[in-house]
Amino acid sequence: MTHAEDLPRYRVLTGPDDAAFCRRVSEMLDLGYELHGPPSLAFDGAHVIVGQALVRRATMTIPD
Repeated sequence: MTHAEDLPRYRVLTGPDDAAFCRRVSEMLDLGYELHGPPSLAFDGAHVIVGQALVRRATMTIPD
């Protein structure tokens, strides 16, 4: 399993609009990411391509 500290705070996932893409987004949500804005959709002439930005809140350590 990936540790949250090893993950970037901002990601954009892209891919065909299918169940696999939805699973990828769901996995990021399970890791603590939040959706950032609405999805973006494009048509490449054959397939619908979707993009979704996600952000993960930073955990701050306040020094003593």
